[in-house]
Amino acid sequence: MKNLEPQQQEPAVLTDLNFYLTDKSNILESSDIDEQSTMALPVAAIKSLLGVIKRSKANTMMGLQEELREASNDMLDYARKNSTTALLGGRSHIALASGCELFMKYITRYFLELPDFAECIAQVLERGERFAGISLRARDRIAECGQAFIQDGHTVLTHGWSRVVTSLLIKAARTKHFSIVVLEGRPDASGAKAAKIYSEAGIPCTVVLDSAMAHVMERVDSVIVGAEGVVENGGIVNKIGTFAVGIAAREHGKPFYVAAESYKFARLFPLNQSDLPDWGVIRKLHFVDTACWEATGGSIGKSPAPENSDATLPSKDHSRQDSRKNIPGVISLPEKVHVENPPCDYTPAQYITLLFTDLGVLTTSAVSDELIRLYQ
Repeated sequence: MKNLEPQQQEPAVLTDLNFYLTDKSNILESSDIDEQSTMALPVAAIKSLLGVIKRSKANTMMGLQEELREASNDMLDYARKNSTTALLGGRSHIALASGCELFMKYITRYFLELPDFAECIAQVLERGERFAGISLRARDRIAECGQAFIQDGHTVLTHGWSRVVTSLLIKAARTKHFSIVVLEGRPDASGAKAAKIYSEAGIPCTVVLDSAMAHVMERVDSVIVGAEGVVENGGIVNKIGTFAVGIAAREHGKPFYVAAESYKFARLFPLNQSDLPDWGVIRKLHFVDTACWEATGGSIGKSPAPENSDATLPSKDHSRQDSRKNIPGVISLPEKVHVENPPCDYTPAQYITLLFTDLGVLTTSAVSDELIRLYQ
């Protein structure tokens, strides 16, 4: 029973967060996306905080606010430590922090408007559930306004796996004929996984290496990406490589669109990559020469280690190290070689043409105004 004690001590808010991130019944059927389309991280955070309120024994507004702040910190710590797990799928904690901060502002507003504690709690729970429901439908609204920018015969380039971008493209494909170029999305092959979904939806799709983004840019008509967070100056934080895509798009004169829900608007003002927050534990990398697999007749020995495992293992773990020796093309680097694996980068506003949001189609300069409205 001793090995169960840490699990039993897990805060209830984390149990709720895990449930909402894995519960497929919360997915809107209209999104028409496969099992990877779990609830958005900020919405899961908001619904988890509603659970904190339901369980709370506090009898003062100050006491409840303290419980909510503690629960928010628990979720943020969890996201930082587990960002590379299958559950979070590499998603950064910026979106989760935005959801928590927005909800806390929402709660504070009602505390000021309704001095009676019991009445305030009832209103918060009712309107909080309504807010979460509206947030869940944000993808549909974004898909509706964004599809107008895709025309028959166009070729759209996208990068990484974004649920809202996938919703937009699949919705557009119901009435228009266009093709998609998807960057592979190292290191988790998120682009390749997305390409499978696009293909199953009947959209002609081509996968290229991330390093080929500039090479293929001249033959695409537009770029559409998602975002982990939209910052105050109109820039975005998204999967690593998005900044490079933005640079290539501007140099080729291609429009660069971002599809993101308003609850991902974050009160951050980065000026460069070093201003981004600490990402926590970062998964290390496999380096494999896959070109050599052709020479071996397609045989790659034993299956590679699961996606969520570390590429560099302690020397005492001989069994797992030996299994990698059976994979042709694995590059073994000396320990003194430093390897960096940032999950996200910052794309400044000047590279972004328009943002497709549930608030409508926005210019980057409008983001700060919307943030003021959200948090006033």
